[in-house]
Amino acid sequence: MPDDDALMIRLQEGDARAFDELVAKYQGPLVGFFQRNTRDLQLSEDLTQETLLRVYNQSWDYLPVGKFRGWMYRIARNLLIDNVRRQSHDALVHACTGGQTDAADAIARLADKLLPPDQRADQRDFQRLIEELLSQLPEDQRLTFTLHHFSELTLGEVANVMETSLPTSKSRLRLAREKLREKLQTRGVTDPNTARGDA
Repeated sequence: MPDDDALMIRLQEGDARAFDELVAKYQGPLVGFFQRNTRDLQLSEDLTQETLLRVYNQSWDYLPVGKFRGWMYRIARNLLIDNVRRQSHDALVHACTGGQTDAADAIARLADKLLPPDQRADQRDFQRLIEELLSQLPEDQRLTFTLHHFSELTLGEVANVMETSLPTSKSRLRLAREKLREKLQTRGVTDPNTARGDA
């Protein structure tokens, strides 16, 4: 994306306002990406800050070739993986010490303000259901799905972020969709577009 490359060039030249513009543009999408994968708002905000800090600190490593989003989301993905590993270790420590972990579900994204209240409630319920079902997918499929559908990366960008091939990304996306469709059907939702109010 040329606009992002222009901002990175300005940042490399020492223009601090360029970083502010990047933060304004990507802070929300990054929080959304992390929320869908951690189901923890505070952690999502922390990981977003860390991602943006790394973008700033590693700005000299970026080559302006139109692949900024993929580069940034690879940083985000690596932080997410590190966090999962750390949490797995923490869970093991808690289990060994008899401690309890509380995985609170803090996600309740608001529906579009323009929807009537009854549709807003239906959409919130559907979004919570999708969040729950996404957490049941294998990590590679969940990340592929969320990067493509929620972070709006192309499958080529997703393949770059996930450090895999385009056919593998397509396969993971197809599997994620199939599994979500099956899980929705077991919950009585046969057409997700209808449930979301999409036409």
